[in-house]
Amino acid sequence: MKKTRSSTHKLDEIVAEAQRNRTKREQGYREKSLRMYPWICGRCRREFTRATVHELTVHHRDHNHDNNPADGSNWELLCLYCHDNEHARFIDRVDGGALDSPAGENQAAGYKAFAGLGELLKKKE
Repeated sequence: MKKTRSSTHKLDEIVAEAQRNRTKREQGYREKSLRMYPWICGRCRREFTRATVHELTVHHRDHNHDNNPADGSNWELLCLYCHDNEHARFIDRVDGGALDSPAGENQAAGYKAFAGLGELLKKKE
């Protein structure tokens, strides 16, 4: 199938819209979590200042980026390095089949960045 310029443009628009929505959603819970919790990594205990807070991330404990309760109970602040480490450990546990935890924990991450993209493409055509 040959891609036309208009179909490529439509796809670019849909991807750009998805990225804007993601950024908007992330800013909401990131800002809330930074107001709720001290600027300290929950794993390595590194402290952050205004100059370094961009290196502090919000980790979703259940790995579901859409689960953002107002009380922040699904969030923890982690530095970039600990956050990457946590996700790598989670993937290793899931892929290795080592998760023998109670309900729900032995599922892969629930966030799907491009979930519904196919439907959006069909609507735009």
